[in-house]
Amino acid sequence: MKKFFSLIATLLVLVAAVAIGRQLWLHYMTTPWTRDGRVRADIINVAADVPGYVTDVPVRDNQRVKKGDVLIQIDAEHYQVAVDQAKALVASRKATWEMRKVNAKRRADLDNLVISKENRDDASNIANSAHADYQQALAQLAAAELDLKRTRILATVDGYVTNLNVHRGDYARTGEPVMAVVDEHSFWVYGFFEETKLPHVRVGDQAELQMMSGERLSGHVESIARGIYDRDNPQSRELIADVNPTFNWVRLAQRVPVRIRIDAVPEGFLLAAGTTCTVVVRPGGK
Repeated sequence: MKKFFSLIATLLVLVAAVAIGRQLWLHYMTTPWTRDGRVRADIINVAADVPGYVTDVPVRDNQRVKKGDVLIQIDAEHYQVAVDQAKALVASRKATWEMRKVNAKRRADLDNLVISKENRDDASNIANSAHADYQQALAQLAAAELDLKRTRILATVDGYVTNLNVHRGDYARTGEPVMAVVDEHSFWVYGFFEETKLPHVRVGDQAELQMMSGERLSGHVESIARGIYDRDNPQSRELIADVNPTFNWVRLAQRVPVRIRIDAVPEGFLLAAGTTCTVVVRPGGK
């Protein structure tokens, strides 16, 4: 009898182990989860629109800024001179246009016996040309004022300054990024799911984000990528497929990015782009 109970107990333990192993296998193979989750955010590269020496950098690295705050001040003296010159040109062109306009009106009022139609038309055309020159001067003034305005580089979003690489006295070149601003309202998570688990992922499903620090965030599936780079199928010089030979029987599942929108962030939790997390999707949860 003792041997019988021992056999039954062994069989029960074996059955429980098989059942637990099967559940763990199904959980690992079919449940949509991945440890390969990355926090992402919109990174705004800040660059000068006009060149010049940097006279002031009123922000520090990793400082929080609001939209409209001054990030960099470029020397504005040359641009102020350009504005003054443009204003003087506008005044000159305006006076010329008014004079030509008065002359054309005076010739238009004269009798045909005093002035010919050709002279009358020439005066009108000269007045129109002077008006065009005046409009061109106004456009040049607007461009000069815009350049002067662009000497103050402003934050376009609320966020955090990072990679500050400009200092007072540096020379800012047009289009050359000198700092970056992380948009604090744009954080999301990219979960790289194996292709075998994609059938269980749907847009709108609830997702749990388990951060490496222990925090748990909630979110939902916002979108699923429709393509990844195929390294085994680049185009050759003859524009035909160049498939690398495979020398093993193991096929690894490709990972496809799934964009997770973060619904809520715990107060005081520091969310940084580039950190990792585990993403668990709850199928069917809207």
